[in-house]
Amino acid sequence: MFFTVLSVLIAIVHLYLWKRLIADTTRPGTTARRLGTVALVLCVALMMAALSLGTSVHPDLARWFAWPGYVWLAVFFYLLLILLVLELPRLALRRWVRGGPANANGEDAQRSPTEVSRRFALARGSALFAGVVSAGLVGYGVSVALGPPTVTRVPLALRRLDPRVEGCRIALLSDLHLGPIVGRSFTQRIVDLVNAEDVDVVAIAGDLVDGDVADLADAAAPLAQLRSTHGTFFVTGNHEYYVGYEQWIEYVPTLGIRPLRNERVEITHNGGVFDLAGINDATGYQWQDPGDVGRALAGRDPARAVVLLAHQPVDFDDAVDHDVDLLLAGHTHGGQLSPFELAVTLQQGAVAGRYERGDTTMYVTRGAGFWGPPVRVGAPPDITIVELRRG
Repeated sequence: MFFTVLSVLIAIVHLYLWKRLIADTTRPGTTARRLGTVALVLCVALMMAALSLGTSVHPDLARWFAWPGYVWLAVFFYLLLILLVLELPRLALRRWVRGGPANANGEDAQRSPTEVSRRFALARGSALFAGVVSAGLVGYGVSVALGPPTVTRVPLALRRLDPRVEGCRIALLSDLHLGPIVGRSFTQRIVDLVNAEDVDVVAIAGDLVDGDVADLADAAAPLAQLRSTHGTFFVTGNHEYYVGYEQWIEYVPTLGIRPLRNERVEITHNGGVFDLAGINDATGYQWQDPGDVGRALAGRDPARAVVLLAHQPVDFDDAVDHDVDLLLAGHTHGGQLSPFELAVTLQQGAVAGRYERGDTTMYVTRGAGFWGPPVRVGAPPDITIVELRRG
């Protein structure tokens, strides 16, 4: 049902694009209109194939439609935004376009030559502007998304932190989204960047993969090379549930990664101790595998600092209610395609960076990879190095 509704909405919006980019800029029956219509239909077909088949076929096959389909999704997003904004000047210029009395049925043959000329000039100018800006934004966004992540170093104070633990450094990774577009070389670059930081803990906050173990084991293999003082820990993200979370929960320990399944571990650093807890993703309730902060923190020493690893910022409320010192999360991609961060804020209550509520701090990373379009605009990929300090 969801996919049906989504398909109908996509078709309706593309009819609007067809009207503004093709019908308004070409004459009926011309080769240009036919070619433009065929090209748009092909783009829609590739995009729908990428959205519907991206995780159900082998990445080598999916790559053939994932690249063009997802790139078109990003172009489509910006074309739609720009064309909608251009509706205002188009409306303001209606009187200039007419240049004479309006006809009843709108046929070019019954318009004055001046009106036809001006109408085409405005339509083609708008289409050209939207196309150039969209292509420029997406081209820039591809270079950012596929480039090296920013390494962000963030000192965060915890009020109950044992003074001996001060200086402990946690590498926060999230949203690698290994799949049809990014694979082993991408993972290796992430691992090399983390290892260069010589951290004490590596925390992977979900959405590691978009596919099955059988297809992505090679892409994930470099994660076994992650080095840290106290090890690598992992919590599920929503995308693990979409592809079958059990297989990844069983597989990541073979890479030396410990899943935290609504549980906590004691981290002893320089003789001091703090709790590192992790919860299942909020999406897990649909698979009878929900996140549970209370269960994760059961039996802990309330005088000891606790760092909670979760995929989504929506868990901030539970973290506050359970007196967590620090919540580390991902999921948002920082919006990935600006201005999409506005919608992310409405749904998650956070986009990226530091947030505080009462005695609880949350830090949200933009994530090291991307979902869907290999494009990031206004939200560069990120690896966060959190340094724990005494508050």
